[in-house]
Amino acid sequence: MSGTYAESGAGRGGMSGARGDATPDGAGDARLGDGAIAPVAANERIESLDFIRGIAVMGILAANIVGFGQPFLAYLYPAAFLTEHGAASEWMWIAQFVLVDGKMRGLFTLLFGAGLYLFMERVWARGGTRWRQMWRLAVLLVFGLVHFFLMWAGDILFYYAAIGFLVVPCLRWGVKAQLWTGLVGYVFGALLYAAALSFPFAVVETAAGETGDLAELREEMLADQERQLADDAVISEFKLSGDYAGLVAYRVREEWFVPLANLAVFVFETLPLMFLGVALYRLGFFSGAFDARRMRFWGWTGVIAGGLMHFGIGLFVREGGFAFYTVQAAFIGWSPLPRLAMVLGLAALMVEYSPRWTGELAERVRAAGRVAFTNYLGTSLVMLFLFHGWGLGLFGALDRPQLYVVVVLAWAAMLLWSKPWLERYRYGPLEWLWRSLTYGRLFAMKR
Repeated sequence: MSGTYAESGAGRGGMSGARGDATPDGAGDARLGDGAIAPVAANERIESLDFIRGIAVMGILAANIVGFGQPFLAYLYPAAFLTEHGAASEWMWIAQFVLVDGKMRGLFTLLFGAGLYLFMERVWARGGTRWRQMWRLAVLLVFGLVHFFLMWAGDILFYYAAIGFLVVPCLRWGVKAQLWTGLVGYVFGALLYAAALSFPFAVVETAAGETGDLAELREEMLADQERQLADDAVISEFKLSGDYAGLVAYRVREEWFVPLANLAVFVFETLPLMFLGVALYRLGFFSGAFDARRMRFWGWTGVIAGGLMHFGIGLFVREGGFAFYTVQAAFIGWSPLPRLAMVLGLAALMVEYSPRWTGELAERVRAAGRVAFTNYLGTSLVMLFLFHGWGLGLFGALDRPQLYVVVVLAWAAMLLWSKPWLERYRYGPLEWLWRSLTYGRLFAMKR
């Protein structure tokens, strides 16, 4: 994921009942009689939002794990692995591409948009203005920069906050305008990505680039591929050697522009999805206001149809030998439209089925979602210790199946700590910090 995220007290009748928090920090506010601010009670939350966010924060690690444990480009390009990437790993690449890549980010983005509106509902109810939201996003933007330069080059907090600044002025638009802006904007972005990434694929990976003027361009693109791999090797050497200070200095000196580049690349996906999240929240999608049978039908239709299209793209990539510009085209250029079908389908199915998932495991997933901000950044910190040379030094040592074992262990840790913590405390540690910085006051942590 080159580059956050963002869930039963409301019944199927709509949003007029109790409400929860769809924001990344996962804890809501309520106005008390004396004007104080307090967290939303457990029975007042929209539990589908907590559940979706819990699944997403766990799934996002499955997407990121290759970039943590292997060179960053290995996330897309199997040839960049420092270990063998055999046939079994190739099929795992396809499975991750179909089931995980981009879908967890998409779910987070929908929920982030919903959270922007939900937060403003509370602010407006207290007579506040959008400047509270703007300040909140500014704080998140700083979190993102710290995350990028000190922990994880695949940060998405920075560009979520930056794009959120564009959404906030539009929160009072009509819901239809927000919905159509999201849908039309997403399709436009998908077509733009397809055109931009299909051209290098055609030049480098097909016969079109072997003759005429394109032959020279092909050589330039191949040279750029080698430059990218060489730059990635420099980063890998810092991680292998344990020179953490050198890595941070290199990022500040040579990669200061990457957060801005990610913003430019992902704005045509992220901005429309945030608008869709706002519109779906206002329409009651997350609280069960939609017809249950239609939610199941369209949910399964989106997941199956989008999944089959992803699978076809994955087979094409495998047949082409996972070539550099082919995998880039597959991830960024060809998958956005089937990805939208899967993201909306998954969201619909989770909203529809999550009220029935009431066992211990489901409750722990919801708890992980309520402290998703801490789990997201905390995972980066743990992976820093596991893989860098100054820690356990596992960078480049684990193949793809072994990296997935690390994912399962990290999932277990998320599920084990989140629920007991929330039984004693109102917020996760970083949720508390973000909230306190947002309001300029220290909130009580203990229940």
